[in-house]
Amino acid sequence: NDGPFVRDFEKRIAEYVGVKHCIAMCNATIALENAIRALELKGEVIVPAYTFIATAHALQWQEITPLFADMDPTTYNIDPVSAERLITPRTTGIVGVHVWGRPCDTDAIDALGRKHGLKVMYDAAHAFGCSSNGKMIGGFGACEVFSFHATKFLNSFEGGAVVTNDDSLAEKLRLMRNFGFSGYDHVIYLGVNGKMTEVCAAMGLTSLEAIDELITINRRNYEAYCNWLRGLRGISVIKYDSTEKNNYQYVVLEVDPETAPLNRDELVAVLHAENVLARKYFWPGCHRMEPYKSLQPNAALLLSETERTASRILLLPTGQDVTFDAIKTICGIIRASFGQSNEVKAALRKLNL
Repeated sequence: NDGPFVRDFEKRIAEYVGVKHCIAMCNATIALENAIRALELKGEVIVPAYTFIATAHALQWQEITPLFADMDPTTYNIDPVSAERLITPRTTGIVGVHVWGRPCDTDAIDALGRKHGLKVMYDAAHAFGCSSNGKMIGGFGACEVFSFHATKFLNSFEGGAVVTNDDSLAEKLRLMRNFGFSGYDHVIYLGVNGKMTEVCAAMGLTSLEAIDELITINRRNYEAYCNWLRGLRGISVIKYDSTEKNNYQYVVLEVDPETAPLNRDELVAVLHAENVLARKYFWPGCHRMEPYKSLQPNAALLLSETERTASRILLLPTGQDVTFDAIKTICGIIRASFGQSNEVKAALRKLNL
C-alpha cells in the first residue's frame, strides 16, 4: 500500500520524464482503465486500429465505444485526418498511441482535441525514454500511460503508470488505484485494487539504474540488424529519428510482398521453424478482433493503410540476451530463405503453412 519503493519509483519516473506526477499501478491496462475513468470519458473515443488490443479493451470494458482511426503510413501512428472524420456528437476523447516508441503527431492531435472539445490522452506503453520535438514523452495530453511489463524497455516484472501534470487528475487517480481510500478506514471515491507491489517497484528501480546501459544494448542490436539486412530486396527496417531520444526496443521490418521473394507470413514461418521468435505485430488490427469484428463489421473499409501495413510488419528478437552472433544467425536465415525462396515456398505448401 504505497510503500517506500513504490514512492521512490514514482518520484524517479516523474523526474526522468519531467512531469509533476507519476501514479504507479499493477499493470498498464489497469492504468489505462483508471485514466479513462478519471477523465470521465464516455460514449465514443477515437483510437488507432493499429495498436495492442488493451487500448481498445480499456474503453470497451467500461462500455465506451472505441472508434478505429487509420494510420499515417509514414509514422505508423494514428492519422489525425482519419481521426477527425470519425468525430460525432457522442465522441468525448482521443487516445493516441506512440507505436514502437515513435511519437505520434501530438501537435495535431492536441489541436484536434481543442477544436472539438475532446479530451486527449496517450498510450505510451512503448515509449518510455523517448522524446518528441525535444520533449520527453509523458508530458503530452491530459496524461500518458506507460507499461513496465517484462517485455517492455523498463521492466518491473509487471506494472504500469499514469503520468500527468494535472494535480486534480493525479489526486483522483491515487484514490482510484486504492479502492477510493483517502486515509485509514475512510473511503471517499469509487476505486479498484490497482496498486503496484513493492517487489515490482524494486525491480523497476533496478531497471532505472541501468537505463543508459539498456539503451546502449538496444541501439547496438538495432544497428547490427540494420547492417546485416542492408540491401535485402523487399525488406526495410523501420527507422528512428536520430535527433530524438529513443529506447530502440523494437526492431521492426516491413516486408513488401511485391518485391520480396517471400511475403511476411512465409518469412515468419521460416523463422519459427528455426526457433526464432519473430512476431507479426498488432496483427490483424483491433478492428479484426472480437468483439469489435462483430460490433463494427465494416470498420476495415475506412482503414486502408492499416489493412495494407498490418500484413507486412514483422518484429525480430532483441534485448540484453540477444548477442551479435544470434543477430548474425537470424539475418543469415532471412538471407538464405530469400535466396532459396522457391524451395521454401514449396516446403511451406507441403506443411500447409
